[in-house]
Amino acid sequence: MTIVVTGATGHLGRAVVESLLDRGVPADEILATGRNREKLAELRVPTRVASYDDPESLRAAFAGADKVLFVSGNEVGKRIPQHRNVVDAAKAAGVGRVVYTSAPKADTSDMLLVTDHRETEKLLAASGMPTTFLRNGWYVENYDLADALERGLSGASGDGRISIAPRSDYAEAAAAALLLDDPKPVYELGGESVTLAELAAEVSRQSGREVAYTDLSVADYHDLLLGAGLPEEAATVFADVHRATSEGALEVRGDDLASLLGRPATPLATAVKNALG
Repeated sequence: MTIVVTGATGHLGRAVVESLLDRGVPADEILATGRNREKLAELRVPTRVASYDDPESLRAAFAGADKVLFVSGNEVGKRIPQHRNVVDAAKAAGVGRVVYTSAPKADTSDMLLVTDHRETEKLLAASGMPTTFLRNGWYVENYDLADALERGLSGASGDGRISIAPRSDYAEAAAAALLLDDPKPVYELGGESVTLAELAAEVSRQSGREVAYTDLSVADYHDLLLGAGLPEEAATVFADVHRATSEGALEVRGDDLASLLGRPATPLATAVKNALG
């Protein structure tokens, strides 16, 4: 068996490679791909340089692959053509199954951040390849909790609940899904459900310092992001994440994450403790 992990020089892809090794997959059955040759060299498995912008490199990387973990790109505005390259290359290579890291409720959510994931799911479905969608919930690491000790947390999520877990949980879940003979078509993945006010309270409890959550309007939060240096497009997308969160977009029901992990998702208290160091 050969498992190709794309985006293996990023945090999630690297963690999936390590999780596969921890689960006993021989190193020579894993191929890690990414754009950065130096970072690839740090991994303990065979590697190949491949870019979502370079279809030929993708076809070479996928040749002979039984399964591909397709880690979504992170370049806002470029993902659809990049993802189409990945899907076309995987189909041309005859890949046995593609496991794609998607977003919560990708088929129904109106969150701007989900648009590219929904279109990618459609591309994969139209390809005819066996596919599994891992609709990853929100990462604890999406929040700079060390910075929150100094500045607090700000957003526009109101009392919206967020099913949150550390990145390592999602990496373990991806490794588990890759090793299943007959995985489900869709996994909605999320951990403990909290509001941003509850997250701030947990940071306060563990640090012994007062950390408050300041809830803003979506427009004011957008302006705050612009002031922090985000480009207009990114500020619009991330402000919309908070708008959608206030309406329930990031609350994930069910036990798919625990089912893949074979254990409960990491509790918020543990995740915050680890994030604060």
